[in-house]
Amino acid sequence: MSTTASTSESRGTAVDGPVFSVDGLWKVFGPKADRIPADPELKGLASAELRARTGCTAAVQDVSFDVRKGEVFVVMGLSGSGKSTLVRCLTRLIEPTAGTIAIDGEDVRAMDKSRLRELRRHRAAMVFQHFGLLPHRTVLDNVAYGLEIQGVGKSERRARAADVVAKVGLEGMEQRRPSQLSGGQQQRVGLARALAVDPQVLLFDEPFSALDPLIRRDMQEEVVRLHREEGRTMVFITHDLNEALKLGDRIALMRDGRVVQLGTPEEIVGSPADDYVREFVRDVPREQVMTVRTAMRAASAAEQGSGPALAPDTTVSAAIEAVARAGVPARVVDEGRCVGVVDSDALLGVVAGTAKEAV
Repeated sequence: MSTTASTSESRGTAVDGPVFSVDGLWKVFGPKADRIPADPELKGLASAELRARTGCTAAVQDVSFDVRKGEVFVVMGLSGSGKSTLVRCLTRLIEPTAGTIAIDGEDVRAMDKSRLRELRRHRAAMVFQHFGLLPHRTVLDNVAYGLEIQGVGKSERRARAADVVAKVGLEGMEQRRPSQLSGGQQQRVGLARALAVDPQVLLFDEPFSALDPLIRRDMQEEVVRLHREEGRTMVFITHDLNEALKLGDRIALMRDGRVVQLGTPEEIVGSPADDYVREFVRDVPREQVMTVRTAMRAASAAEQGSGPALAPDTTVSAAIEAVARAGVPARVVDEGRCVGVVDSDALLGVVAGTAKEAV
């Protein structure tokens, strides 16, 4: 699997020109950092050896990808993999060392301070793990804060903020202070504040990692719902594989500053790029990620008109239940046309990992 953008379309997302386009991005910390990407010998060193020889740490190393309009693009990796540094480079909260970043074709690295402010205030809003709410302000005024910075009039910003507060499920709490809210409610305020400025893309930097599991699941569902209803482009940073698989149309898996695989959840679980990725996804229930595309075969003339109908993105788990109930193979139907069939043997082969790999 290449570390450049997959040719697969994201789940339910129309492919359009990229919102963000990143090419050959480096972020190196340390003395004379800019020499590392320019030196073929140094840039090929492992992280530990690079630190030993130069005193530099390459947090992001030669990363390239596009974020498509309307998709949830997840960057996932363990602590120290470079994922949070990477997302901060997109809006130059951290200055990149080398490479190119473009938003709608505009060179982010060439932006002056005024243009950067416009980017951060209007086009790419960040949602952080630490909510950063203003304790002396109400929920409504916290949500309206970004609009206030933009110079929006008081009545308009409060009306817009009220709409967004309702959208994230906090209606009736507009006059509460942050100290009167639970952790999940505070994170909803942070999300609402980002949404209020109507950004082109939402950037999430591990926003739910400090929440307890039940609240975290609720917030994940909130992101899924908002994406389904609005189709907003999102870049989501996480160290949690299950979260990545649940939210991502595509996932970039990072290790030691590099993207080791980029693909759909199905591609990453079904066709790991190397032993590191294979070990990462080893305990993932394949039947909950893999779809019937992986297991289907050509349908005979008789099979095209019988059996239950399944959409191509139906999970293997759901397909096994449908086939078991019907007692016959199921048809895979796309836009009214039968594109294949799946039977119990093929579906169980996917579960066991013996079926053809995802492509």
